[in-house]
Amino acid sequence: MTDWNTRLEVKLGDRTITPITNFTPTFNVPHTVVHSLEQDNTGYVRQPFTFTFTMTVPAIAATVADLTELAVSGAEFAITVAEKRGTDWAFNAMKFARCVVTSASPSNVVIDGVPQANFTCMALTVGVED
Repeated sequence: MTDWNTRLEVKLGDRTITPITNFTPTFNVPHTVVHSLEQDNTGYVRQPFTFTFTMTVPAIAATVADLTELAVSGAEFAITVAEKRGTDWAFNAMKFARCVVTSASPSNVVIDGVPQANFTCMALTVGVED
């Protein structure tokens, strides 16, 4: 049986802003094919990669206001993996650092359940954990 004891969280410095409800990453690693006069497809030039993602967070307390402030000021934040140990959450590993918000779309107020806000972001540093 799967042990669901981890989650993704938005972290600003040492402070956790909010857990992430939904996370959709997109990688882009463009390459340009190099041709010569004698032959086609002799090689390629790798362009810089880009890593963007959308995240959905619960729109409760000051969460959306904090993330909107990050977007307006251009401040960087991190996405971390939080692992539950006992009754507390301890941070296991940093995954995505130097993230910035590129657009935000808060949700409408709902009668039942927690409203959700969507943020489109990009990460300037992506870490890989073994």
